[in-house]
Amino acid sequence: MSEMDLFALKSLFFLLSFTGFCVGQDVLPEGPLDAGVGQNVTVKILIENDVGDDIIWNFSDGDEQINVATLRQSVVRVATPYKGRASIDPKTGYLTLTSLQSKDSGDYSVTILGNDGTKTGEVKVRVLEPVTQVVIKSDLAEAIEHNSSVVLTCSAKGSYLKFTWTQGTKPFVIDGIRLTQTNKEFSSELTIRTVHRSDLVGPIFCIVKNPLEEGKSSPFNLTVHYGPDAVTIAPLKPPQYIKSKSDFNLTCTATSSPSATFTWYHNEDLMKASGPVLTLKAIQEEGFGKKLSGYSCEAKNTKTLRSMKSPVVTFSVMEPISGTNITGPIAVLIAGNGTANLSCQAKTGEVKERVWLKDGQKLSASARVVFSGDMSSVVINSLLKEDNGKYTCKLNNPVNEEEAVYNMVVNYGPESVEVRGEEEVEVNTDVKLTCSSSSIPPATFTWKINGTVTSVVQKEYTITPAFYKDSGLYTCEAYNAITGKTVPASHKLSVKADIDDGLSDGAIAGIVIACLVVVGVAIGLFMYCRQKIPTESPY
Repeated sequence: MSEMDLFALKSLFFLLSFTGFCVGQDVLPEGPLDAGVGQNVTVKILIENDVGDDIIWNFSDGDEQINVATLRQSVVRVATPYKGRASIDPKTGYLTLTSLQSKDSGDYSVTILGNDGTKTGEVKVRVLEPVTQVVIKSDLAEAIEHNSSVVLTCSAKGSYLKFTWTQGTKPFVIDGIRLTQTNKEFSSELTIRTVHRSDLVGPIFCIVKNPLEEGKSSPFNLTVHYGPDAVTIAPLKPPQYIKSKSDFNLTCTATSSPSATFTWYHNEDLMKASGPVLTLKAIQEEGFGKKLSGYSCEAKNTKTLRSMKSPVVTFSVMEPISGTNITGPIAVLIAGNGTANLSCQAKTGEVKERVWLKDGQKLSASARVVFSGDMSSVVINSLLKEDNGKYTCKLNNPVNEEEAVYNMVVNYGPESVEVRGEEEVEVNTDVKLTCSSSSIPPATFTWKINGTVTSVVQKEYTITPAFYKDSGLYTCEAYNAITGKTVPASHKLSVKADIDDGLSDGAIAGIVIACLVVVGVAIGLFMYCRQKIPTESPY
């Protein structure tokens, strides 16, 4: 543009200022129009232009206004500072700027000179630097809960920056009291007063935006030391008595950062043991546990310098019962004239209760059964056969139970000797007689027939088969070698002929007559023979 043309434009602007023309409200879009450095921007005119209208585009950085480009008589003229970067569309009058620079930010105005008058408009164009170098820093390397106030600073480069702080994906709730945020052109400060452990549970992010893009910091974490609190001891309610040398232990836990250190107390006295676990072995090695006592732990935090004690648990240590044994009589016991003394003792452990059983049932005191005062022994007088059996002694205390068994043998008998079998049988029938008795030890047996001793010494006497001669009195003698007693039992056996019930009366009569004839012949023959024998004379 020549100096003459520039002078003419300036004269025109001067004259317009006195003509009363108003700046149009809808000639250009509402700004600002944003574009990044190195990008392009086109400023559009919102009204239609007539062919032949003159369009003048100017720029102001707030200090002075300069011409950018002019469209006159369909010819575009670009001012020297914008040559190669600015252009006007001859049809629409739109202004396009390419390869934007930061200094291109400012107010752009247009003046349209046409047959129907003069129209003007203005819009702000912002050339934005990209968002870069978003970094979070803290004024403290680590914080103490309730004691420290933390200031986090987020810095970034770019244009028209807006800062947002997030904890994970959720924005911080800025209450203006405990949490405050102060923004500057290129930084933002997040101040957290009397910090809580949950305030900085990461990751923390700083998000920086401008109208075109956003940047995000690397995740930031700040250690907040807290505790100890919620100090607990387990088991909280242990048994009153703990078995000696068992794997029992106490465990102490606390919520703490860094992890708490632990010390232990017996009643109010500091123990040598330390650490989160107190073993029963350590308790006994320090000589504790014999009496009912209280135990507690104390958690300490080396950073916060705070400490807290756990609840107190109480218990004592008891030796378990072991080596339980029953001793009894050595001599042979015989019912009716003997006495038995049973004693139940344990090698180790404190016995709180003794219970005696016989054959699984509780043994009760009586005139014959007498217990000692501590139930450690029992005397059974005037032994009976019913005293035979399994005697159990159960010893118990609060931590365990043991039992011992003693099998007592009381010799008696024989008693209730009996012979069982058939009393009448037919000839040629097998016969089995059985002798039984109640006896300890089991009796031995001897069999007699009609008083004559046989060779049979078992409980069973067998006749295979039976004949008429086997009829008689069978006696079984049961003998106990310990008691020396012999007890007999007898049984009468009758063996009969086998008569066929099917014979008729005539047949029976015939048999009888035949028998009588035979007898008569025999007598006659005897008398004849006697007469034939000569008789010697006595002379």
